[in-house]
Amino acid sequence: MKEFSIRKLVIYVIGSTLLISFSFYAYQICYTPNILVDREDRAFIIRSGDTFADIQKRLYDQQFINDAVSFNFLARISGYDKSVMSGRYLLRRNMTNLQALHVLKSGHQEKVNVTFSYVRLRKELSEKITKNLGLSAGEFNDALDHFISKNQEGFNKDNILCLFIPNTYEIYFNILPEDLVARMDAEYKKFWNEERLAQAKEVGLTPIEVSILASIVQAETIKQDEAPTIAGLYLNRLKKGIALQADPTLVYAVGDFTLKRVLNGHKQIKSPYNTYMYPGLPPGPINVPQIASIDAVLHYQHHDYYYMCAKEDFSGYHNFAHNLEDHNKNARRYQRALDIEMAKAEKNKK
Repeated sequence: MKEFSIRKLVIYVIGSTLLISFSFYAYQICYTPNILVDREDRAFIIRSGDTFADIQKRLYDQQFINDAVSFNFLARISGYDKSVMSGRYLLRRNMTNLQALHVLKSGHQEKVNVTFSYVRLRKELSEKITKNLGLSAGEFNDALDHFISKNQEGFNKDNILCLFIPNTYEIYFNILPEDLVARMDAEYKKFWNEERLAQAKEVGLTPIEVSILASIVQAETIKQDEAPTIAGLYLNRLKKGIALQADPTLVYAVGDFTLKRVLNGHKQIKSPYNTYMYPGLPPGPINVPQIASIDAVLHYQHHDYYYMCAKEDFSGYHNFAHNLEDHNKNARRYQRALDIEMAKAEKNKK
């Protein structure tokens, strides 16, 4: 009887010890900081197609977790290994395994800032807009082509860049390509509100035409206070049926954006973007115009200028003229100043 009691006591002690040990370990893996211990908060990205094994490896290799065993154990018990969701998740310093798994399992993502500015070509846009997202430029382009084929808003392969209003947009990392295009379409419609639509109608252009002209104005000047004057000049030419003769459209037609001077030979290029050869607006924008450039067209300056030439002080501003005779005088002043500058540069080389 005594021997039986001792055996029961031993079993009780061993059982209690194991229970305490297990409870302590369970507490540790659930509630002890294991994520970014004494480090800064960081975003963890899970891409479409990533497996739990991929996530395990990156969490450890990129030093998100200290103890991989405890995280993996709890992840499997909670079923996370079978319910991985792509996205961009913010993991905070000193998080516990339980807290981190709650974030990853809930699909509660941090949004990504998507910005696209100073874009000339569709290829550039596709690369910039998808840079921080979980989709490729190719997937985005496919969705954009589908939108072009179905839209009723006048967008085609030439003018599609007019759809995109440069800004910073908060977007989920795992957004689908077609949803990203739909979001840009929604932002476009939001931008072109009743007030701007009324202004475009007053100018005599469609919203797409406003953006095409704004892209030319933007390429002509870095001085935003001068943009409404240039917009007014081109609108004067459009109303009179005079070719725009905009050098930036020739640069676009040539495809060499390092080109500093447009020569007579360039003016013979047979391209719909050659506004020396073909009157009216080109078929599409030569860049994605900023909001300020679009508003410069909508609020253009009323005047009777038809010509402009860069100022001879190289300030970035232009001299404007009502007639060709005055324009030629401005052009000669600029050319003389340019010749002097080039001569100085050659002398300094020697």
